[in-house]
Amino acid sequence: MSFVLVLLLALHGSALGQTLSSSFYRSSCPNLTTIVRAAVQQAVQAEARIAASFVRLHFHDCFVNGCDASILLDGANLEQNAFPNAGSARGFDIVDSIKSSVESSCPGVVSCADLLALIARDSVVALNGPSWTVVFGRRDSLTASQSAANSNLPPPTLNASALIASFQNQGLSTRDMVALSGAHTIGQAQCTTFKARLYGPFQRGDQMDQSFNTSLQSSCPSSNGDTNLSPLDVQTPTSFDNRYFRNLQNRRGLLFSDQTLFSGGQASTRNLVNSYALSQSTFFQDFGNAMVRMGNINVLTGSNGEIRRNCGRTN
Repeated sequence: MSFVLVLLLALHGSALGQTLSSSFYRSSCPNLTTIVRAAVQQAVQAEARIAASFVRLHFHDCFVNGCDASILLDGANLEQNAFPNAGSARGFDIVDSIKSSVESSCPGVVSCADLLALIARDSVVALNGPSWTVVFGRRDSLTASQSAANSNLPPPTLNASALIASFQNQGLSTRDMVALSGAHTIGQAQCTTFKARLYGPFQRGDQMDQSFNTSLQSSCPSSNGDTNLSPLDVQTPTSFDNRYFRNLQNRRGLLFSDQTLFSGGQASTRNLVNSYALSQSTFFQDFGNAMVRMGNINVLTGSNGEIRRNCGRTN
């Protein structure tokens, strides 16, 4: 992590009353990383797709009023049942199990928000992706907002300029946005999120390789199958690599919000796609840095929020 990034993290944390730190639990929960790493590796070995689901949980949490574990709160009218999450956000039961193990080792110490950040990192590592230093000290929210989830989470229909604006609203750069989009090198998407691209009319600037389109139509018919799944990276869907960006160069991005990064007329995003397609190490470095910055969005620290003993409900 660069000196400038560490300084920005420290300044932001200080403004909220407390600095996020990689050593935050060194004395209070020394076995934290060991417990989480083992649990994540076991979960990913059982189902590789869960790694993408864990990364998505962290992302969907941070983009809705900050990284505060609000997405984990159970309730019919809360974030879990917002349109971007209902029927697609998953892994809650495994997070609960990990939290239970952590509570057994160090009760009332580790926040659910910090767990999400750590689980996301270890999920990427479990599929041979990059590692980065996770900083801790977040506290958990007392509330969750379904309306904020519906309005803040970028849908798969956004073009490149709208994606840039969405991420800028969260304090993230265009480079951060394209790097974080590379998380789509793992995981799967439901047919309903890309069906409109298969049967037209296409959005302005959309492009899709015709053979790729034809292959997708077999698993995503025009009249049904909305919950059928297709890999976001058709080449290596269970390996965290830079193949996603090569797919975009070949017009084989599954979601419109993927392909628009290369084909949407924005030189800034297209140049980054080309850079990451050429150099996996550049992508890995930028992805790790972007995950740190994303994990610092509007965090609760100090006396704000609480340390939930059960991630699904407030104390």
